[in-house]
Amino acid sequence: MMRRPLPFLDKAAPEAWDLLGEVRRAVAEQNESAGIARTTLELMYLRISQLNGCAFCVDLHHRRAVRAGAPDDQVAQLPVWRDSPSFDAVERVALLLGETVTTLPEPMVRDRDLMTARDALGEQAFAALEWSAVLMTTYNRLSVLSNHAVPGAR
Repeated sequence: MMRRPLPFLDKAAPEAWDLLGEVRRAVAEQNESAGIARTTLELMYLRISQLNGCAFCVDLHHRRAVRAGAPDDQVAQLPVWRDSPSFDAVERVALLLGETVTTLPEPMVRDRDLMTARDALGEQAFAALEWSAVLMTTYNRLSVLSNHAVPGAR
């Protein structure tokens, strides 16, 4: 018996997809207003996509991070960012925030990490990056569940 492929959720519910796009635009405005560097965002998005196992988004955000100016050593060392000297203080806090939002560790660890990020970034940048991490995880889930193919994949 031939199994039908799963639907692309963005195609199956275009109204919901369009509304998610509106949220994305609002979050992008928050990041711009807070002065979050594009490289910092793309590194966080790439790390979140790695953690969520989203091949489509890993490919996309790897290319975007490089295009935004992320050096090769940062992209290569992203999975071991905690032990790498290649990341500045803001990038480290953004990566910590992204990992915390994605993995949701136990409440005491989660609260500690989120407070560390908030204290380092300030309220506006913290809220912008936290929304960005939530949104990236949402996009990862949609892409994984829709079996989005990596462009140019064999």
